[in-house]
This record gives sequence, structure tokens and C-alpha cells, in this order.
Amino acid sequence: MTKPLKIIKIGNSAGVILPKEILARLRVELGDDLFLTEGQGSVTLRAADVDFAEAMQAAEEIMREDRDILAVLAR
Repeated sequence: MTKPLKIIKIGNSAGVILPKEILARLRVELGDDLFLTEGQGSVTLRAADVDFAEAMQAAEEIMREDRDILAVLAR
């Protein structure tokens, strides 16, 4: 989907207004955080931080695999 957005002045910054259908598709509302990822000549907006989610998944796997070692270290 391609949708033109107008850049507007917000204080000393600039912003864009996201249409209601885009907010619904992202499942976000006022006050929620969006995460911007830069690509090759493009940007992507996501409702969740993909890098953080991947890091947490890796940490959970390590905790499951090395539960005994972590228990000893916690003493």
C-alpha cells in the first residue's frame, strides 16, 4: 500500500499524521510507541521493536538450555 502523507510542523520538529486505517492495521493508538527501521532508501514503521523481541527470544532460549548453570550462579 502506498499512501501520501504530508509533513507538518510540530513545535521545533516535524511529523506526519497517520490515517485511522493505518493505526488500526498496526494495532496502535494515541500514546503507543512506534519503532522506525531504516532500510536502503526506505523506512519501516512497526508497532513492536523487532530487534528487542529477537534479543529476548535468544535470552529465553539460553535460560531454558542453561537453567542448571544459571541456578548455581544465582546462589
